[in-house]
Amino acid sequence: MANIVFQPAITEMAESTDRMLGVIAPDGTVSACSDTKVLGQSWGEAAGAMALAKGFFTAQGFTFKTLRRSQPRYSAFAEGTDEVARSLCGLAAVGLGSAQDYHDEKHGRETFVKNILLDNMLPGDIYARSREMGLDGARSRAVLLVRQNVLNSENAVPDTLRDLFPERSRDFVISVTERETVLIKDVDGDTEEVSELAVAIQDTLQNELQIDAVIGIGSVCAQLKDLAASYKEAQIAIEVGKVFDTAKNIVTYDNLGLGRLIYRLPTKMCEMFLAEVFKEGGLESLDRETLDTVRCFFENSLNISETSRKLFVHRNTLVYRLDKIRRLTGIDLREFDNAVTFKVAMLVSKYLAAHGA
Repeated sequence: MANIVFQPAITEMAESTDRMLGVIAPDGTVSACSDTKVLGQSWGEAAGAMALAKGFFTAQGFTFKTLRRSQPRYSAFAEGTDEVARSLCGLAAVGLGSAQDYHDEKHGRETFVKNILLDNMLPGDIYARSREMGLDGARSRAVLLVRQNVLNSENAVPDTLRDLFPERSRDFVISVTERETVLIKDVDGDTEEVSELAVAIQDTLQNELQIDAVIGIGSVCAQLKDLAASYKEAQIAIEVGKVFDTAKNIVTYDNLGLGRLIYRLPTKMCEMFLAEVFKEGGLESLDRETLDTVRCFFENSLNISETSRKLFVHRNTLVYRLDKIRRLTGIDLREFDNAVTFKVAMLVSKYLAAHGA
């Protein structure tokens, strides 16, 4: 931890002085230092003095000061035992203490939010802890789940998202698994804004990192406690999208339509539904050209003239195909109720195929 938290701060401080600065651990090991050749050295005399000291102390030609609230007890040091060394050491201790506080707060918040996301906290605990951490529990937040189709060995997605959304006090990037990363983004409640964020993420991953991923978007949360539900929705969006919207790499839970309902049905019930709908012949009795005709007919709101124009066929040819469908399945798609039933049946059939039923 010391190397991650303290070394960047020490390196930056060293630019303002020609004296060596650093940090030692309770056992006297140099954990961070402006002179990297010293890293890992064991300073026994300093360790003995630190065990007895409560503030400033000197040892081995250096001035030390124990970091406040540091557990374990690290100490900052500056080269020399004069007043300049004391001043440098004091300033370094303040800066390093702040760096540690920021690190602890940041990771404490991320762990807290991750526990909410994974539904590991009670609503009452969420309210109390969010107040302790200074998190506004009533802000609108969007949950975007980024799932890599192929695992990237460098695990670059979390770092990329943190670079794209650097506002760490309100936005969170949570690594859930090796392939899944969640962005919790502070938003104004505008679903269009969330969609634009997803497009920006997708473009960055594809164009800059060549990472193939799909993004699931849950409902915008009005409360922190709703993050878990939104995360589950984002997961469902990806799974339903794999079945019904295979060409899409950004899938929004609120836009799943009938697919969201069908996905929750038992396969046995779906099989019974198809048997009831197709008493004469099922979808397997229709060839690919006929099924493409049905899809185009639905896309054009059952309008025969518009559909025939889109298919580049004569109106009478389309009417013939619709009559053929009625003869094979017993369903006349020109009647609205029948068309709705047929549309649902197509989705149910696709769902069963995806589940190997």
